[in-house]
Amino acid sequence: MKRSGDSEGEKRRKKRRLLQELADQKIPFRGPSDKGFKELWDTSYSGLVLKRACSLPAELHCRVQAALLTLRKKGCLLRDLVRVRDRDVFTSVSRALLGEPGHTYRYLDTRLFAIPWHNEDTEVKGQNCCDPGLRAACKALWELNSFFCLDVSHLKEEDRIAQIAKVVQETVAKASDEGDVESKHSEDSRNSEGGDSDFRQSEEGDTESKHSEEWDVESKHSDEGCSTSKRDSDWETVSKNSSEEGESSQGKVTDSGLEPSEGKCPTLALKTADVSPAEELHVAHLKHSLSDYHIEDKVAPESASEPDLPQGFTKSVKFNVTLLNYMDPAIMSHLKEEPYYGMGKMAVGWHHDENLITHSPVAVYTYSCHDNKGESGECSGEKASWRIGLKVAWDIHTPGLMVPLQSGDCYYMRNGLNSTHQHCVLAGDAVRFSSTHRVAECSSGTLTYIQSRCKEALSNLHTDPDTGSRSLTTLRPATMQRCEEIHNEVEFEWLRQYWFQGRRYTRFCSWWSKPMEELEKDWKVMETMTMLFLAKVEEDGQASEVRREMAETLLSALIDRHQQRQTWRDRCHCSLAQTLAPEEAPVDRPFWGVDDPDMPLPFDLADIINRVESLLWRM
Repeated sequence: MKRSGDSEGEKRRKKRRLLQELADQKIPFRGPSDKGFKELWDTSYSGLVLKRACSLPAELHCRVQAALLTLRKKGCLLRDLVRVRDRDVFTSVSRALLGEPGHTYRYLDTRLFAIPWHNEDTEVKGQNCCDPGLRAACKALWELNSFFCLDVSHLKEEDRIAQIAKVVQETVAKASDEGDVESKHSEDSRNSEGGDSDFRQSEEGDTESKHSEEWDVESKHSDEGCSTSKRDSDWETVSKNSSEEGESSQGKVTDSGLEPSEGKCPTLALKTADVSPAEELHVAHLKHSLSDYHIEDKVAPESASEPDLPQGFTKSVKFNVTLLNYMDPAIMSHLKEEPYYGMGKMAVGWHHDENLITHSPVAVYTYSCHDNKGESGECSGEKASWRIGLKVAWDIHTPGLMVPLQSGDCYYMRNGLNSTHQHCVLAGDAVRFSSTHRVAECSSGTLTYIQSRCKEALSNLHTDPDTGSRSLTTLRPATMQRCEEIHNEVEFEWLRQYWFQGRRYTRFCSWWSKPMEELEKDWKVMETMTMLFLAKVEEDGQASEVRREMAETLLSALIDRHQQRQTWRDRCHCSLAQTLAPEEAPVDRPFWGVDDPDMPLPFDLADIINRVESLLWRM
């Protein structure tokens, strides 16, 4: 079930009305050093939960951070060529999708195909679809996903409140050490009223767009008109670097994959002095649970049941994918200033995360370092940290909230916060990774789903066991319409989406190669079914009303198919696509020549469309 929202027209009306009321004023916001920060968070942003790095198992940090660096080194994090307002633009954030085998995630007219977790699942086990280094990295992120699945729903209210207080205490202590309490507000911000805006965004990054998912396309514009922000890059990331002890214990990333240094894990160690007794119990339970998820490379017996949960804990959520994001501010220019509150430079503009199960939580792990090798160092002051900003959607009276992030921190959006609020990511100085775990709405986005659709369509084809000749089982217009819709879905939502991503998937992981070959075979049979349908429509001797209904059904499907093929051809050959390396460039597939003997129908359907239209005119 998808999150419901206002229509685009309604959002435009709301935007105009609120902009008129706001005029040129800045809306106030509060950071940790501001009076009322704790109360504002607790009353208006209670769905946001921040977990400091010290509350996660150190072994988990070690594996996850090494995994992120491995994926970056192997070239798995790539910018997507997406569609925004009928224009092709590059995302500014480089990303990759990991998740349950056969899952996909769709945004901005682009379908990402998940690299499997490689958690020894039966669907992946035994398949040599990637090298050991990538397999280990994917498995580490599955361990993080397992942690989040347990932790998000088990976090108690007192722990959430304690984390808010800790953020304030840290800021006060830091200000005392530096002798300078930093406030992020300008005087104008303090004196003005306000609090939101699902409005006033750039054309590309506007969350009112029906594609508003996670724009990367808002705060930065290239010569090609691409912007930078607003994408499911939602819960992005981080800065505030680790201690010298963490640096010295950082694991190495080698060509073969993860190679932690001896002794300690990277960047962080559990600081038990900073953890409450309740947190210690919770972390201990999670570490125990995660030991069955191979944190210690232990394999649980097949008959083992889930460990009992502590009293007061509830059943865990099920995150099915994570979208990994990478950004290096040093190579990005023209980051936009956050326009409504004066919060600073935006790496990702204001947005809701889209295509999620209604009211499902989102969990984000953040990691920042000063170079691609994972070297970290101290950032000077709060201004150098990555931060998240939040606001109440369609509300210019509630102040915004700004929360600084340290490397290794996690944050959760729970209790429908993503539906009622928007968030942005404010750039820091360091390289930033984030792993954004979500419950994606996949009712029509899994391999199992599309395979079942193919089976449904092909069930209307009969093959004579003696002669091998083929015929349609039924010509009922409703059945044929469903078959032709499935035909288009396979071609445009799966085959062309997959090949538009270029050869990037097979370079890293071949898991999708065989399933896509099978889908293409099924699609080719559907081309034969369309040919048979066309022959019946053009055949004399049928009742005129039945024939007309059949012709109209076929014509509608053919026109849609013809137009979409031209759109995808244009996208594959657009100027931005031509700038990509061959292994990343879009492939116009399926495509075939006029006289290809293996194909029952031509690629260009214009002549066939004219024939069917002429037939209808004569009826």
